[in-house]
Amino acid sequence: MTDNSLKGLHIAITRPRDQSDNLARLIELHGGTPIVFPLIEVVPIDDYTQFDHTIQNLDDYNLAIFISTNAVQYAMPRILNYFPVLPKSMNLAAIGPMTANKLNEFGIQNIIVPTMRFDSESLLALPEMQNLTNKRIIIVRGLGGRELLANRLEEQGAIVDFAECYKRINPQKDKDTLFVMWQNKKLDALVVTSSEAMRNLLDLLPLKSNAWLKEIILFVNNARIAEQPGVSGLNIFVAGAPGDESMVECLNKNLGAR
Repeated sequence: MTDNSLKGLHIAITRPRDQSDNLARLIELHGGTPIVFPLIEVVPIDDYTQFDHTIQNLDDYNLAIFISTNAVQYAMPRILNYFPVLPKSMNLAAIGPMTANKLNEFGIQNIIVPTMRFDSESLLALPEMQNLTNKRIIIVRGLGGRELLANRLEEQGAIVDFAECYKRINPQKDKDTLFVMWQNKKLDALVVTSSEAMRNLLDLLPLKSNAWLKEIILFVNNARIAEQPGVSGLNIFVAGAPGDESMVECLNKNLGAR
């Protein structure tokens, strides 16, 4: 159901440009004006030699964990070149339902996935992620991801390797764009759906010299983003579930009434 609950409101989406279309469409359906302002750009890594070497031995692993939809997008075509049918002895896990859905697009079912919070901690808490002594696990991710998941798995006795298949950069260099929009009453909210995008925002616009950021509302899809260092003083709301529909519901509830 659509309405005009966001009419007259300008909402910046900080996702990678090619991942913003659906949310932008939903914002427009509710009368709002989406602003695509990517704070992350996902690009291929420079050299896939190590990645290809690792995935050629995929049948040596008991579990493959995909850390994001990007991990699926960049890894699966290369994996399927070596394994048109994935090893039956290997289970697959996803950090959240959107990542699991991306795996479904490649015909993969029976994926281990959290049902509440969608982060490393929630995945680790699942029954399937216990009793991992001597199990070989491969984590498919981008360059320089969080180490928490690997560290916890190793504490349980697992043998962990990484398969890194993409990298993230911040394409934004202009420090004035968002400020000028806000100053001209053309910016009411920011949607930030990753911890890295939040870090990039605060690197680009440090709060000490950009107090105006406290005058707009930030919407995130994971409580961990709202809890990370540096966000104190920002007006942040957390969507109740992953997915664009839940984000728009959160926007309507906390922004549309203004």
